[in-house]
Amino acid sequence: MKKVLFAILAVFILIQFIRPEKNDSKNETNAISTVMEIPVEVNKMIQTSCADCHSNSTKYPWYNEIAPASWYLAQHVKEGKEHLNFSEWTTYNKDQKEHLLKDLKEVLNERKMPLKSYLLIHKDAKLTENQYQILYDWVNSIKVE
Repeated sequence: MKKVLFAILAVFILIQFIRPEKNDSKNETNAISTVMEIPVEVNKMIQTSCADCHSNSTKYPWYNEIAPASWYLAQHVKEGKEHLNFSEWTTYNKDQKEHLLKDLKEVLNERKMPLKSYLLIHKDAKLTENQYQILYDWVNSIKVE
C-alpha cells in the first residue's frame, strides 16, 4: 500500500512540470474595442463574465498552478477562444463576425454563458436578467462592415 501511495505522489509531483501555455497576451491591437466604442457597463460585464475564456487575457485562479487543473483550464480557454475571441475581433471577416454575433445573441438569449462550471468558482460573473438584456441589446446594435 505504501508503494502505491508513493507512486501516486511521485506521478502527481512529476506532472507539475508539464505546464500549459498561459493565455496572458497584453497585445490588444486586434481587439473589438479598437474598432468600436463599448459602453462602460457592457465592457465591465465582458471583463467580469466573458474575457477569461473569450479574450487573450485570462485572469487565472490560484488552482491554475496545480496539474491537472491547469490542463483543464488551458483546454477550456482554448475552446472558448475558438468560439469567440474579443481580442482578435478585427481578424474576423464580415461573414465570421455576422456568424459570431448571431451565435452570441443565441447564447445570451438562452442564458448559456457564462458556463455553470465557471460560475461555481466565479460568483461575480453571474449575470442578472437585466445584464443579459443589456448585453443582448448591445450585440444587436453592432453593425458589421
